[in-house]
Amino acid sequence: MSDVSAAEGIRQLHARFIDAVWRQDAESFVQCFTEDGEWKVGGMHLKGRESIGPTFAKLLGLNERVLITPGLPILEIDGDSAIGRCQGQEIAKLPDGSSVMTLGVYYDRYTLSEGLWRFRWRHFALHYRGPLDLSAPMVESPEFGPFPGMPEWDEPTLTRRTEPLD
Repeated sequence: MSDVSAAEGIRQLHARFIDAVWRQDAESFVQCFTEDGEWKVGGMHLKGRESIGPTFAKLLGLNERVLITPGLPILEIDGDSAIGRCQGQEIAKLPDGSSVMTLGVYYDRYTLSEGLWRFRWRHFALHYRGPLDLSAPMVESPEFGPFPGMPEWDEPTLTRRTEPLD
């Protein structure tokens, strides 16, 4: 597979991920990950589709809708695997009618699996969560240097939540 077709496949993965979030489709969401994929977000480190799916469903319950607007991914492709970094913005309408914006960076490890590119590991580094006017303080997330700098596999993620998800 050429780097160009791999890059397009990874962009399609991002599109499938965003579409699943918008449509609140947990099954499509988990299919964006490999069977043993890892999703690190909001202080959680989820391992495997069987863990990712129920947690995604709980997170959906906290929002009426979530729209993700990604930046262009920076990619380093090596055959059937790749790493990438992508800045993103999420705007969510909450059940009480208010809204919240999240800004951050996704650090990804991708694998070509079952004919599709999937996330093997997805780490979200939170940089902001608050009102749309950016009036809340920024989150002091670690920086990992220029690409291809990445967090370690066990690097924790940060959250602004004060109560646990349970």
